[in-house]
Amino acid sequence: MNIDFIDEMNQVTDEELEWLKNLIEYAAEMEEVNQDAELSITFVNNSQIQEINRDYRQKDQPTDVISFAMQETGEDEIEIVGEELPEHLGDIIVSIEKARDQAQEYNHSYKRELGFLIVHGFLHLLGYDHQTVEEEKEMFERQKHILEEFGLKRDG
Repeated sequence: MNIDFIDEMNQVTDEELEWLKNLIEYAAEMEEVNQDAELSITFVNNSQIQEINRDYRQKDQPTDVISFAMQETGEDEIEIVGEELPEHLGDIIVSIEKARDQAQEYNHSYKRELGFLIVHGFLHLLGYDHQTVEEEKEMFERQKHILEEFGLKRDG
């Protein structure tokens, strides 16, 4: 997979980026995603993600993760296709501040929280959602399975 990491905060270490790359590649393998697929992951602060959340989701508050799937074609959008084009899954935006706060709030490691948010965002890019009870159950079970198989349990 081609993963473009953008660290607007300059707070994510090279070791964390390598670990996150391994996690995404593991999740992609479990979900049978094309190995040539691309995605971007951007790390921001609470005010930056609040602005994105307000502008795109009409929710004027910081959140932990937002995903923009490229495989969904909305109204008045043109689908770009071609054999030579790599599959672009979309963009994941994570608030580092929110991840740290939630790790403390949920009493587990920052690493576990960051992994949870990345997998959550990744599954959204693949079409998983949690608008209904059934969708939520499916998505959260899949998320938990990926994290546990990768070695990220809730207590760590």
